[in-house]
Amino acid sequence: MKKKTVSIKNIAEDLNISVTTVSFVLNGKAKEKHISKILTQKVLDYAKKVNYKPNQIAQSLRTGKSKILVFMVEDISNYFFSKLARIIEDIAYDKGYKVIFCSNENQDTKSLELIDLFKNRQVDGFIIVPSPGIKSMIAELIEENHPVILLDRYFSDLECNSVVIDNQEATFDATKHLIANKYLNIAFITTDSDQMQMQNRLFGYESAILESNLKSHVLKIPYREANDGKSKDFIKKFIDESKELDAVFFATNYLTQAGLEAFKENNPEFIHSLGIITFDDNELFKIYSPTITAVSQPLEAIGNKLMELMLRLLKQKDVKEISEKIVLNAELKVRESSTKRSVKS
Repeated sequence: MKKKTVSIKNIAEDLNISVTTVSFVLNGKAKEKHISKILTQKVLDYAKKVNYKPNQIAQSLRTGKSKILVFMVEDISNYFFSKLARIIEDIAYDKGYKVIFCSNENQDTKSLELIDLFKNRQVDGFIIVPSPGIKSMIAELIEENHPVILLDRYFSDLECNSVVIDNQEATFDATKHLIANKYLNIAFITTDSDQMQMQNRLFGYESAILESNLKSHVLKIPYREANDGKSKDFIKKFIDESKELDAVFFATNYLTQAGLEAFKENNPEFIHSLGIITFDDNELFKIYSPTITAVSQPLEAIGNKLMELMLRLLKQKDVKEISEKIVLNAELKVRESSTKRSVKS
């Protein structure tokens, strides 16, 4: 038989006090309402004894707060986003918030549907990796006073809080690292995307190549094909047609995985003869043979900055009073795959 749900009214009747008093105590307003410590403790002890659980819907309607945040990314199964999700979840939980995780697959229609759904469910705040065509929806959320932070990319002409990496500097420094180690025909394998972070990674590579008077070798895999798992075929064809290459820089970790698979299946020696760098680290890259040099994004710092900013926004009467664009630096984790190349004289 299903146990009867205990309500505030039941507690008030059992303790012979008013519903209002019980409500103030359970909502942390006892001191503010001058309720005695003895009565406050009596209510709390009894609520614990009868296993009282607040009605979340009623509570959110009463307070205007759901204590729920949304973390919307491109693909929650991606190593970078899933690791970051756990960091955010832990911080949020310690502050009394729960987090809903979802993927928009970089599709505007899905992004808009999810945002609309969660807005109607009265979530308290949004952390969003935006798809390209949702600028007006983000602007609408801010205008309606919803706390919003954009992650990984942002809209340059929209005043909105954001936390991003200096992608251009990270790829510039990593490319220069390969050049310093005598790699002179370096390919950059990326997606054919107009996403800001991908464009900045490409620009960082091209800037380093141009500065060193080297030839640019760029493969842009159609975005949809890359996300449908077809990157391997594009990479194999590109490598077969570019015999002069001595190093490859992959713009994402999933492209790196596809590239390593292509090498292993078609020419295993490539893995040992080519210099290799990946953007975004992965635990597997540390134990691969050779271990893979990675541009590592500071997950802990990103998670902490996101939640620090979100908690400030949640306390604001007007979210437009805070507008920060936080840019963090990545770290190049140098491993075996980019070690100095011996050049024959």
